[in-house]
Amino acid sequence: MNKLYIGNLSEDASPVELERLFREWKIPFSGQFLVKTGYAFVDCPDENWAMKAIDTLSGKVELHGKLLEVEHSVPKRQRSRKLQIRNIPPHLQWEVLDSLLAQYGTVENCEQVNTETETAIVNVTYGAKDQARHAIEKLNGYQLENYDLKVTYIPDEMTTAQSPQQQPPQGGRRGFGQRGPPRQGSPGAGARPKEQSDVPLRVLVPTQFVGAIIGKEGATIRNITKQTQSKIDIHRKENAGAAEKPITIHSTPEGCSSACKTLMEIMQKEAQDTKFTEEIPLKILAHNNFVGRLIGKEGRNLKKIEQDTDTKITISPLQDLTLYNPERTITVKGSIEACAKAEEEVMKKVRESYENDMAAMNLQSHLIPGINLNALGLFPLSSPGMPPSPMSAAPPCGGASYPSFGQPESETVHLFIPALAVGALIGKQGQHIKQLSRFAGASIKIAPAEGPEAKQRVVIISGPPEAQFKAQGRIFGKLKEENFFGPKEEVKLEAHIKVLSHAAGRVIGKGGKTVNELQNLTSAEVVVPRDQTPDENDEVIVKITGHFYASQLAQRKIQEILAQVKRQQQQKTVQSGQPQPRRK
Repeated sequence: MNKLYIGNLSEDASPVELERLFREWKIPFSGQFLVKTGYAFVDCPDENWAMKAIDTLSGKVELHGKLLEVEHSVPKRQRSRKLQIRNIPPHLQWEVLDSLLAQYGTVENCEQVNTETETAIVNVTYGAKDQARHAIEKLNGYQLENYDLKVTYIPDEMTTAQSPQQQPPQGGRRGFGQRGPPRQGSPGAGARPKEQSDVPLRVLVPTQFVGAIIGKEGATIRNITKQTQSKIDIHRKENAGAAEKPITIHSTPEGCSSACKTLMEIMQKEAQDTKFTEEIPLKILAHNNFVGRLIGKEGRNLKKIEQDTDTKITISPLQDLTLYNPERTITVKGSIEACAKAEEEVMKKVRESYENDMAAMNLQSHLIPGINLNALGLFPLSSPGMPPSPMSAAPPCGGASYPSFGQPESETVHLFIPALAVGALIGKQGQHIKQLSRFAGASIKIAPAEGPEAKQRVVIISGPPEAQFKAQGRIFGKLKEENFFGPKEEVKLEAHIKVLSHAAGRVIGKGGKTVNELQNLTSAEVVVPRDQTPDENDEVIVKITGHFYASQLAQRKIQEILAQVKRQQQQKTVQSGQPQPRRK
């Protein structure tokens, strides 16, 4: 989403003037401005700069006396059920936004995107394309609490690119008035080749069929890669002696599906030739982070795929996961044609989940200091789209909490959850909480209830920043999955961290300035209760309440302040030549 559409241009506007304007506002661009009558196109280096251009220029900057309209450039065939809504009033209640969005159709998903802008941004998925079209028609330019909403499509990368012959005639922008949706066509869109998917297709095949897939001197596998324009890795050396071997296919979604179908056909022929009578199901490997969304609430997504493709689909249990093997096995049974269709639908869901997570991570990563995203294990290790670790980048805001060498210190967070959710979090015979502890690399304990009528329980999580991120994120997700929060209700939890009493003032700031800035930046509620009596370790509590990313951001910012206080104290101690005081 880094290609921009610039509308409401004067006929006198030239590429040189647009270049000068972008440079004046310090917005980088790549390539040349493609100027047509009344509109133009340009590429930004990445999505963040595209968002910056939209927020800076659209409806705010004039050229030849006309206010520019700047939006994401989305070809008609790539318009999906997904919309991005920007310029939302910063303090608007979610219930108000939900009711507004629901007027135009069924909202399947609504996720907040955190950016550096004062106003809020959400990505919305409607149940159908016509609902999304109706919403963009009605909401783009809609005034909400004196803020004009800006709505654009999020491109559907799965859509086949148009060939040059299929492109609509070049001409003026078609829309729904001055602030309507993006134009119907995009010059040159058909000439652009499809991009390889960041998420490869991984399948398990019986070891006895690997030879047939490779073929004599590799002839068969070479033929498959050539026909499907894919790169196929057969991991023969993994799990020596195992009954199944993983195969990784890198290509476009269509190329992956074509290669997968060819593999199934080869295995079926080999089974017939060798009189192998057992059924050969399609086994797809998918990272556990994406499986919950594939299954859907009450299994609805998976049931729909089964019904639409006439297949039977099962997924390996959570107990099979380890810290070193975060993949689940999705077993699909049916005819080759049916399995091929099911693979397309399954991987479509997986890729959507990956893209949503990547978009959220890319926008969040520069805001959450002290977190090494590569250590989180949120994405497949083979994914080329893995965001770089902030630890390797320049430290934001005066330095990250932790240096890039050595092990970060362990932290302890008390997370408050509904008392009724304890059973779901622990799992049968404690399996879920043990698995979560291993997955996150954290100590996770549930404190005893304060009384028989207690409505909340405390989960005590101890571990470094990455472990906190993984453990807390899974707990937030578990509460949503188990319906402890409504379908349109955002999961917001209270977290407590302890700070040394002399450092609490730094968290609050002069006249409450720091804590107010924390709340504005993170969207979390941060409270340092007054008149606290320090405990035996001379520590007091800081309360943080908010959704997962808001809470994480607030925790990291507070830890950054505490690390700064600690460094200053150490410097003073060294300068005075006195031994450092030990914590009790």
